[in-house]
Amino acid sequence: MTQIFETPIETMTHKTGSLVVITGSMFSGKTEELIRRVRRALYARRSVQVFKHAIDTRSERTEIRSHNGVPHEATAVSTSEELLDKVEETTDVVAIEEAQFFDEGIVEACRNLADAVYEVVATGLDMDFRGEPFGPMPRLLAEADEVVKLRAICARC
Repeated sequence: MTQIFETPIETMTHKTGSLVVITGSMFSGKTEELIRRVRRALYARRSVQVFKHAIDTRSERTEIRSHNGVPHEATAVSTSEELLDKVEETTDVVAIEEAQFFDEGIVEACRNLADAVYEVVATGLDMDFRGEPFGPMPRLLAEADEVVKLRAICARC
């Protein structure tokens, strides 16, 4: 007679974290995609915290805003360490806007959050105006479980 092994409940309900990086050029819809994912998580009754770098002054200090005007509440921070200090234990999803402006510690911060079973979604420009890799983005892209590469639509042609 074949013996059936039972899987403990703890194994079946084990949560895992993840790191999704949304990247592309300016006007490609990165913020719009981040806000879409945040709203879906909220709809699913998940706890979400949104962070942006304090250097980003395109909108109010307490919000992120897509180019088509869709806003969402956010917390401005200056360093990856400050971001980690503000993440609450009850949070399920940590969203990070304009990751290219953060210090190199943002890569380890995102990895540590994902390892601690948070779902991390970060956006950022992959290249600067010269076409060179931008800040910590190359390392963040290398660490990502999923990369979403968006492209802008040319308004002239």
